Amino acid sequence: MPAPLQNDTFLRACLRQPTDYTPLWLMRQAGRYLPEYNATRARAGSFMGLATNPDFATEVTLQPLERFPLDAAILFSDILTVPDAMGLGLSFAAGEGPRFAHPVRDEAAVASLAVPPLEKLRYVFDAVSSIRRALDGRVPLIGFAGSPWTLACYMVEGAGSDDYRQVKTLLYARPDLMHRMLAITADAVAAYLNAQIDAGAQAVMVFDSWGGVLEHRAFQQFSLAYTRRVVAQLKREHDGQRVPAIVFTKGGGLWLEAIAQCGADVVGLDWTCDLGAARRRVDDAVALQGNLDPMVLFSTPDAVAAEARAVLDSFGAPRRADGRWGGHVFNLGHGINQHTPPEHVAALVEAVHAHSRTLRQPG
Repeated sequence: MPAPLQNDTFLRACLRQPTDYTPLWLMRQAGRYLPEYNATRARAGSFMGLATNPDFATEVTLQPLERFPLDAAILFSDILTVPDAMGLGLSFAAGEGPRFAHPVRDEAAVASLAVPPLEKLRYVFDAVSSIRRALDGRVPLIGFAGSPWTLACYMVEGAGSDDYRQVKTLLYARPDLMHRMLAITADAVAAYLNAQIDAGAQAVMVFDSWGGVLEHRAFQQFSLAYTRRVVAQLKREHDGQRVPAIVFTKGGGLWLEAIAQCGADVVGLDWTCDLGAARRRVDDAVALQGNLDPMVLFSTPDAVAAEARAVLDSFGAPRRADGRWGGHVFNLGHGINQHTPPEHVAALVEAVHAHSRTLRQPG
């Protein structure tokens, strides 16, 4: 049996239950800004060597928790594991980012796509189980996947993109093929996340990193509809505990109300959103996650603390006048930058925990 959870503040905030303070974790919190991560990656020999080895993945997942009193751990992995398991040939060239050997750009390539056997992703589930054991109940573990639309962008482009020309061309010229690809990918993502839950993930997050590049009607049809398809298939309880689902669309603030109705417990926001206005727009029907600009962490520790307090003040006191609780999970508006000074992260964590306690004081 897993060890009992010592700090469930993150899970409680996700479910809009009372908490003593605002919990905090950081997107990409296990990463290149930490010298110990770089040392482990050097031992692993490559990014994929790190991500596909459960022992290394466990080691780097826990590294930020040794430095900072964060309220959740997030599985160390990559969003592109699912299309890699589909046979697209993922590789990471030095300084170039991810690349697929076999992009999906025509009818034959789409027709050959299928939900991959989960056994091909066994290394991820083994890492989840290993991390849960190593955490020993300290904080909850978050599992994650890329959204169907975001994965499709990489699958069609074959790599990252500045203009999304290939994937948008396919979307507009052959929407039937795009829908077929997205449906298969959504079902694969749902199965993948459910297997992470079975292995021990206590919350799951869908990263829609590229939803914000779409025209508004296209976002509804090709991104949100398939995120909804994923969320609808997720296990929401495991071992008698609720498993919160988080959805984050970078650039998605325009569609907040629609995203909040996708079935997730938590909606992540980037730094372009006014957090207090976002809370009013959803009327605390879901919890919110975010939304400090990661670049704030390059200022001074005092400025970092001041900006953190401003984000918390914008959300406001979690308990409303009518007695309802609103959920807030503090995070960055996107992943932490690799050049971030770790001591500034320490200042952020301290400020969030301290100031959020004061917001809960009566009067």
